[in-house]
Amino acid sequence: MNAPTELRSLELIARLKRASSEHKGDAGKVLLIGGAPGMAGALMLSGSAALHLGAGWTILEMLDPMAAHAMPEQAELMVRLASFNAQEQLEDTTPDVIAIGPGIGFSELARDWLIAALRFPKVPLVIDADALNLIADTPEYLDLLRERNQAFPEMTVLTPHPGEAAHLLNTTASAIQANRLTALSDLVKLTSSIVVLKGQHTLIASPLNLAVQCAQGNPGMAIGGMGDVLTGCIAAIAAQGVRHKLNLWEASCIGVQLHASAADSLVAQQIGPIGLTPSEVILEMRSLLNKLL
Repeated sequence: MNAPTELRSLELIARLKRASSEHKGDAGKVLLIGGAPGMAGALMLSGSAALHLGAGWTILEMLDPMAAHAMPEQAELMVRLASFNAQEQLEDTTPDVIAIGPGIGFSELARDWLIAALRFPKVPLVIDADALNLIADTPEYLDLLRERNQAFPEMTVLTPHPGEAAHLLNTTASAIQANRLTALSDLVKLTSSIVVLKGQHTLIASPLNLAVQCAQGNPGMAIGGMGDVLTGCIAAIAAQGVRHKLNLWEASCIGVQLHASAADSLVAQQIGPIGLTPSEVILEMRSLLNKLL
């Protein structure tokens, strides 16, 4: 793979500018799947990011029965208990974008939802966290992913950190970090997907797009939940992109650069890097996005 060019995607945000007559349907319906017992916070962070980055509807399919209830502090989120009939639930919901993985765990219910998401046609799909580990552990799921990408090219994005990338490639995180560009190329070849390899200077590539590298970002982003926020951000932008002429590649690029730029903006305001939180980054992303419309 050739040396990456610098990621320059923020000018694309102008396409998200809304006409005065637009309604929530024009901003898209995002369905986020995850939040197993003990990990509900991951899905809540993804949902908060999707909500604040402009999704018209944000629905959380929560695997944890104890957490599957309305949240007064974020009442705009539609939270429901994940059905044991995942395929039927997806068909009834008719999402514009699906994101799966934050806090999803390894249960049979998690596996059922992953299979249903991989089989759901046409809409952009964001895969993160333990959904990636399930694919790494299960050759049948990798086959479903490849089949989806053959039928619907450039409609699936994977967002692994180095550990998840290592699991997919059957190597070590240190080996991934030693040659990130080769790892990126190998992940694209293995999965036929858009791949966002997170970490210092996040890399993005796909079967149809050469590698680009994000110049923004700082060590304050090394905290649990930052990846969940990126997942929700990409999903929200992709959902708006359905009617605002942004494809999943462009939405992924915007999400990565906006996420890192927001973290840098906060550090410039002396908020972090130590103690920088994903929730603060969500609000700063919203602010930057609206300035760039």
